[in-house]
Amino acid sequence: MGVEWKSNIDIADALERVADLLETQDSMPFRIGAYRKAAATIANWPDSVAQVLAAEGEAGLRALPGVGKSIAGTVAELVRTGHVGLLERLEGEASPEGLLASVPGIGPELAKRIHDALDITTLEALELAAHDGRLERVEGFGPRRAEQVREVLAARLGRNRRERERARSHGGEDGPRPSVALLLRVDADYRRRAEAGELRRIAPKRFNPSGEAWLPVMREHVDDWNFRALFSNTALAHQQNATDDWVVLYYDQDDVAGQYTVVTSHVGPLKGRRVVRGREDECLAYYSRRDTAHEAPHAGA
Repeated sequence: MGVEWKSNIDIADALERVADLLETQDSMPFRIGAYRKAAATIANWPDSVAQVLAAEGEAGLRALPGVGKSIAGTVAELVRTGHVGLLERLEGEASPEGLLASVPGIGPELAKRIHDALDITTLEALELAAHDGRLERVEGFGPRRAEQVREVLAARLGRNRRERERARSHGGEDGPRPSVALLLRVDADYRRRAEAGELRRIAPKRFNPSGEAWLPVMREHVDDWNFRALFSNTALAHQQNATDDWVVLYYDQDDVAGQYTVVTSHVGPLKGRRVVRGREDECLAYYSRRDTAHEAPHAGA
């Protein structure tokens, strides 16, 4: 059987798409995390993974950190055939109407009406429509039902995000994590390269009815950490018009993985500064040290 050329980034992106679809279908967090970790490994692997498969077979793939038997088989299928059966099954497994009807208060008929009227195919897109008023314009919906959908999705999607974070952050807050200085450095590099048009752009499935490839993605290996950076594509980011400001940084190293969001602060002592959410105190100390260092030469002038 021949081997079709696939770059490491092509393979990693396919694994990321599998993880995204597993997440929308409420799969187990550890399974989602396994695909994301394997994607990060492959994206940053110094040698061609396709060549590893050609030379060593699937056993060579399983030797890569975070690539188990199942994922090795998925990678081998993609390299050998150009397709991933699992990905295709996930994409066609559940109709959009079935997914929408899984939300309490939305039956099959109403789900079809929402899909036909708004072309909504994910719970995240439904969440955005429930917030921006479009859902209330669908026949059968009113303010009270839209509020119910907002509450249900806030709980459901929030739970999924928390479970995903726990699955990735094996070491918890007490384990190793990238420094604030490093996170801000990667954030700055991502925004600079995105603005310069240097990064590959992907077409996210959420909030992107036209299918435009607008979202820049950057992968970097810095100070022994693997990073994947991209602008936030959440309902809240769209509501706040912050899709070109909020940057999500996924990181991993050995058995530690997690994510942070970096934003521009608009209030308080960090106003106008880039801030790592959840680590504001560390950011304040970082900027204080940096400002002091910049002022030091002038003190003796």
